[in-house]
Amino acid sequence: MSSLTKFLNLKTCDGKEFVLDETIAVRSETIKNMVEDNCVSNVIPLPNVDSKTMTKIIEYWKKHLEEDVSKDLLMEFDKAFVKVHHSILHVLILAANFLNDKEILYMMCQEVADRIKGKTPEEVRKEFDIKNDFTPEEEEEIRKENVWAFE
Repeated sequence: MSSLTKFLNLKTCDGKEFVLDETIAVRSETIKNMVEDNCVSNVIPLPNVDSKTMTKIIEYWKKHLEEDVSKDLLMEFDKAFVKVHHSILHVLILAANFLNDKEILYMMCQEVADRIKGKTPEEVRKEFDIKNDFTPEEEEEIRKENVWAFE
């Protein structure tokens, strides 16, 4: 590495610190703006991101910055990246939104859409562990008001 390499110290909400090459970290628009606006001290706090999620995001950033990776390998990596439990999908969406990483955010939201597409409300509830808090009467009323959605 050249002596010009600048490292940033990112601190997640659970106290773990990640020392990352600036060229990797600035994939996050949030971090990039902090660096450009000179808002960066010794440690950049990431109050909305935990260490487990940050580890996964850094893995994504590094893989997408590798120069010798074929498009096919990247597509396979991305497919595997989104195949996670819905609770992990949820925290990745929140983290990507906070970090302002549109590429990850779009990919994760597309995965949610793909998991919902063509499913009944009951199947969606099962997929995402959503409790049905409607009474049968309320649900019937909603179905009547939104017939188009159930065709």
